[in-house]
Amino acid sequence: MAGYWIRGTAGAVVAVALGLASAGCSDGSSSPSDSASKAASAASSLASRASDSLASATAEARRKLDQVKGGVNAKSAVTLGGITTDADGRANVAVTAKNTTDSRKSFVVQVNFDDKNGNLLDTVVVTIDNVGAGSHRQATARSHRKLTGDIRATVATALRH
Repeated sequence: MAGYWIRGTAGAVVAVALGLASAGCSDGSSSPSDSASKAASAASSLASRASDSLASATAEARRKLDQVKGGVNAKSAVTLGGITTDADGRANVAVTAKNTTDSRKSFVVQVNFDDKNGNLLDTVVVTIDNVGAGSHRQATARSHRKLTGDIRATVATALRH
């Protein structure tokens, strides 16, 4: 499932390539159709890499969640702060887990980063260990790669154990 921005970027690259080809432009060493073909190939490669990256992040998130034994749904005990972008262009969001039980617990939280249309761009799993009874702790979820545009973060899964 490639994100909307990937399709938009690929479409823009193909449109530019086709525009150059129809205008008869080339770099002098190749024909206009070669230039269009190379641009379309680059767009396809970009979309493929982003899709592979997302599939890998999703598989890793599932693997980490599957490792939790005896976990209970704690989605209502987890809140997210506002999204910030670091110097590398990666999205960051504060994840706060509140332990409403009477004993020390740990949390495993899957955070999804989506675009404004709800397309999944990235997913990360954050572990928050040793949250005291009646207390809360915070961690930061950081996207695996640079994300641009109107990014939203949601708690996809939260397990307390």
